[in-house]
Amino acid sequence: MSMNINWYPGHMKKTRESIEKSLSMVDLVLELIDARIPYSSQNPVIDAIVKNKPRIIILNKADLADGRSNKLWQDYFASKNIRAILVNSLTGKGIDELIKAAEEATADKMKALEARGVKNRPIRAMILGIPNVGKSTLINNLAGRKGAKTGNKPGITKSNQWIKTRGKLELLDTPGILWPKFEEEQVGLNLAFTGAIKDEILDIETLALRFIEYIVKDYSYLLTKRYKIETEGLSPLEIMEEIARKRGCIIRGGEIDYTKVANLILDEFRKGVIGNITLELPAE
Repeated sequence: MSMNINWYPGHMKKTRESIEKSLSMVDLVLELIDARIPYSSQNPVIDAIVKNKPRIIILNKADLADGRSNKLWQDYFASKNIRAILVNSLTGKGIDELIKAAEEATADKMKALEARGVKNRPIRAMILGIPNVGKSTLINNLAGRKGAKTGNKPGITKSNQWIKTRGKLELLDTPGILWPKFEEEQVGLNLAFTGAIKDEILDIETLALRFIEYIVKDYSYLLTKRYKIETEGLSPLEIMEEIARKRGCIIRGGEIDYTKVANLILDEFRKGVIGNITLELPAE
């Protein structure tokens, strides 16, 4: 599987320059990643871009991830002196903690400003993240509004705009797209499993098969519970076929409808109904 994005270097350079320019305007960087795939949903050059600006990581969709793994990731980032907050940007869970963390991270700077007579200045923050990890949803939730004019089409968020939010936070909505580490195959797969990139990287049947292959090691009990099947001693393909039989994904003549069962499995994973699943751990 090759994800050949040949405009990547030039495009990335422009994005990077625009972010570096905006950094001087903010007190804090909020980096948004997907709690189910924290490594795969991070931009590889983010450390180099942000440098020593205070930074908080937002582990979005934390409610869909495995609680034990969330804790491991929080500890991992803490070991790099970065605070990671668990958030569900749809329901707003964790947002208050995020605002509090932002106040704590910038307390020294705000004190220094007050000493110079600048009172009640909002905390200025920038949200960075790869496409489709829930940036617009988070911004809307922070701002307490429905529908920012952001979309998942790369390049829709054009101009720098300041967005007032709850608490003392003001957000700079950043133009430019940061991409994940596409050159690693597992990263591409993880992004496709979660639906962050379109399923065209593999046909949907193969993608679902790879997904089962991947989760059966740690989460076979969830498959058993959700689909009432025994996975012991079965190959990933046989597991997929068992799920198809249980769910009536059958075409005329009793043949398995692989497309239908593949869509079902991936859809149920993405919605969290199979259970709480994290696809990668810090140690890996």
